[in-house]
Amino acid sequence: MFFNIIILEQIIINFLFILPLLIVIAFFTLIERKLMASLQRRIGPNLYGYLGLFQPILDGIKLIFKEILIPRKSSSGIFLLAPIFMMIISFSTWVILPFTGYLLLFDSKFSLLVFLMLSSLNVYTIVLAGWSSNSKYAFLGAIRAIAQMISYELAFGVVILIFVVITGSLSFTDIVYRQTENGIFFFPLLPISIITFIIVIAETNRIPFDLPEAESELVAGYNVEYSSITFALFFLGEYSNILVMSTLIVILFFGNYNYYLIIWFSNFFFILKILFFCALFIFIRALCPRYRFDQLILVGWQVFLPVTFGFLCFILGLLLITNSLPLLNDVYLTPYIKPYG
Repeated sequence: MFFNIIILEQIIINFLFILPLLIVIAFFTLIERKLMASLQRRIGPNLYGYLGLFQPILDGIKLIFKEILIPRKSSSGIFLLAPIFMMIISFSTWVILPFTGYLLLFDSKFSLLVFLMLSSLNVYTIVLAGWSSNSKYAFLGAIRAIAQMISYELAFGVVILIFVVITGSLSFTDIVYRQTENGIFFFPLLPISIITFIIVIAETNRIPFDLPEAESELVAGYNVEYSSITFALFFLGEYSNILVMSTLIVILFFGNYNYYLIIWFSNFFFILKILFFCALFIFIRALCPRYRFDQLILVGWQVFLPVTFGFLCFILGLLLITNSLPLLNDVYLTPYIKPYG
C-alpha cells in the first residue's frame, strides 16, 4: 500500500511538471507565429480567441483527431515509437536543469555528462524515423541530420569541457554558484558564448541550419511521412529542445538564479533571459537565409571545432600558468540543495 502511494505521488509530480511544459510549448508556437508575422508585415493568427490565444489549443485538437497514416512496407512499430522516444528524451533533459537554488528535480555531480548523453540520443530518434519510413526523402533527411548533429555535437562537447576546466565540476549547480560568487561567464567567454549560440541553433535544426528539413529538395526531411499526433510529437520535441537550449545558455553564461535575491524575484529575471534567447531564435529564422549543406558541415568541422579546442587549450594553459586550475575531485561546495521529489 505504501509503495503504491509513492508511485502515485511520483505520477502526480511528473504530470504537474509535464502539463505546464506542454502549455508553454504550445503558446511558444503562437508567439513565434506572431513575431514572424510582425517581422514580415503580416497579421498572423488572430481569429480564435483574443489575439488568437485559442489557436494552439485548436491546432492540438486537430492533430489529435486526424488519421494516423502509416506508409506501406514501413517498419510500423519503429515508425510509431520514434516520435515518442524523441518527446521523452526532449522532456527528460528538463529534469537535469536547475530552475532555482531551492527546487531541483534531479541533482548530480555529473549532470553535465547526463545532459550531453540525453541530447546526443536525439540523433537515434531521427535515424529511426527516417529509416523506418521506407522513403528516400525521409532517409536522406535523417542522414543529413546525423552529419549535422555529429559535427556540431563535437564542438559543443569541447565547450562543455571549457566549463569543466574553469569550474572543476560537472554539475550545473556548481557552475551557477560560481557565477553567483564571481560574476557571470558571458563577458570573459564572449567568443565562446557566441559560438555556443550558433552551435545550439544547428543542434535544434533551426534556420539557417535546418537542412534536414529543407523543403526544396527533401520536402520535409525525416518526418515527411508522419501525420496527426505522430507529427505533433516531433513538433513538441523540436520546440522543447529550443526552450531547453535557451535555458542551457542562460545557465552556462548568465547563471539562472542568485542565492542572495528573493527567490521569485530571481526567477523572474531567469525567465526573462530565457525569453530573450527564444526571441533570438525567432528573429534569426525570420531574417537569415538557409545555409548550403556543404557550407554547414564545413563550418562545424573546420571552424567551430578548431576554434573551441584552441580556446580550451588557451584557458587550460592560462589556469596552469597562474596555478589556479581547479581539480575535479575538489568539489566546489554549494549551499545544500535537496532535489525535489
